[in-house]
Amino acid sequence: MDINLRAISDLLEMALREDIGSGDITSESVVPADTMAKGTILSKSEGIVAGLDVAGEVFRMVDPEIDFKKLVSDGEQIHQKQEIATAEGPARSILTAERTVLNFLQRLSGIATLTSEYVRAASGHKARIIDTRKTTPGWRVLEKYAVRVGGGHNHRFGLYEAVLIKDNHIAALGSISDAIARARERIPHTMKIEVEVEDMDQVREAISAGADIIMPDNMSADEMTQAVKLIDGRAIVEASGGIRLEDIPTVAATGVDLISVGALTNAAPPLDISMSMTLLLGK
Repeated sequence: MDINLRAISDLLEMALREDIGSGDITSESVVPADTMAKGTILSKSEGIVAGLDVAGEVFRMVDPEIDFKKLVSDGEQIHQKQEIATAEGPARSILTAERTVLNFLQRLSGIATLTSEYVRAASGHKARIIDTRKTTPGWRVLEKYAVRVGGGHNHRFGLYEAVLIKDNHIAALGSISDAIARARERIPHTMKIEVEVEDMDQVREAISAGADIIMPDNMSADEMTQAVKLIDGRAIVEASGGIRLEDIPTVAATGVDLISVGALTNAAPPLDISMSMTLLLGK
């Protein structure tokens, strides 16, 4: 499960510019230029690690002389006090990169960890856990990557990837049927159409209009069960709308195909990860 580092190079550069500015005043004034050190990245809590290649790229961008080594791989379960990576090289450079490296690792590992909890809660049912576009601006590639690392799946990456007709689109046009008909006339034949529905009448209209994916939004478990039976395999069913971790077993049991969860990327707490430094004598 790789990530395209080129696709995020601008984000990494921006993060480093934001933190370093004109220079790391503390490290440059306190640490001798020829000091060599080893930084050991440690997990301080249980979770799923994500973002190690990103961490390595940040170190490389700060100083190509830093030798970064992964001790685990993205997607692995990590434990308290476990060493997950090391960075050897000029002490100043390692210290300069430290905060940015940890910011990426903590954020992405937090998303992967929370996603894994949702996936585990849905086990035993066919429902897949998927993310949304509720991502940190500029971080979407990374955050959706972390969802995959945690065992989840990605919804559309952006507005350009698929048609998703929501309540405000319907309000602007007047009906689900008209919205689907207009979309069919204008999109490639290979693209699917998804429609958000709020009651059984809208479910029936979406079926009749030929929606490929129907999204019961903010429905109760009983209503979702009824919607799944009504749709009867004629469209993919995606549950949505403020679904919490404790709701997942009940929602998955309704028979839906997908459960979209904005919290995966907009409410995941960072995983507690730190770095300790030791001098490398004789280097």
